[in-house]
Amino acid sequence: MSIRFTDLQCKEVICLSNGQRLGFVSDVQIEVPGGEVCAIVVPGPCRFFGMAGRRDDYVIPWNCIKRIGPDIVLVEAKPNECRVPRPKPF
Repeated sequence: MSIRFTDLQCKEVICLSNGQRLGFVSDVQIEVPGGEVCAIVVPGPCRFFGMAGRRDDYVIPWNCIKRIGPDIVLVEAKPNECRVPRPKPF
């Protein structure tokens, strides 16, 4: 399967286990020597109407992706286990 990153960015990520909308793909993690995609990154939800920043990002392993459709990505992962703390700005 071949897909461009720009096409993947426009897709919303939905968890199959509970139907939760996680957000839109913002980045991918790539294994440098092999050039394989390891995971997709979805920014965490906003806090307090976006005024207090965002919560932790979701880093979803590529093997948890079950289906990529025309406008959504279906994943089978527990959102709480995929959370990674956001880097703090200086």
